[in-house]
Amino acid sequence: MASQIESSALLASLSKAALLPSPVIPSTFKPSVELSVSFSEKPVVSGNLFRVSEVKDAPSVSLIPESHYPSTTSYTLLLVDPDAPTPDDPKFAYWRHWVVSRIPSSSPSSSNGTTLTQYLAPGPKDDSKPHRYLFLLYREPAELKELDKEDVGGEEFVERRSFGTKEWVEKWGLELVGVNWMLGAGDGWNGGKDEL
Repeated sequence: MASQIESSALLASLSKAALLPSPVIPSTFKPSVELSVSFSEKPVVSGNLFRVSEVKDAPSVSLIPESHYPSTTSYTLLLVDPDAPTPDDPKFAYWRHWVVSRIPSSSPSSSNGTTLTQYLAPGPKDDSKPHRYLFLLYREPAELKELDKEDVGGEEFVERRSFGTKEWVEKWGLELVGVNWMLGAGDGWNGGKDEL
């Protein structure tokens, strides 16, 4: 169970960034799983900023599963960008960067799940305002069939854009239980705080 203090800080940051509520995070959302994400040694914490060069490799993701669910419970992780190609013109939202299913609660790390969409590093342009990147964790229903790559979509660059995240989640009966998020900017971006 995510601690009350961490949950409050997360929800406040999501609300301030206009991510709560949103098409993928309902106004009623309360995290029940603590979702830890880090790139090398730098943790993702409620919207902190990462440069393109910091996110080239897939992050390590771990979670503290819900104790009141059976040990056979599994989770699906999505990394999506609601600001593609730019926050001012998000016509390709939600860009699908990464999908991992069947993350077991008995060994709750993304490295133990089934990758349905290979990690594609965020790559906002230097002249773009920072993008918001969402790590969304869903509890899978016990009866969910084993999903494969075809159930998500292709991995080519253009096939990742405009991913119907909300519809896809509803189709498979996934329930949002954890969220983390970060800002991403180009290595050459030098905008000020007013652009965040």
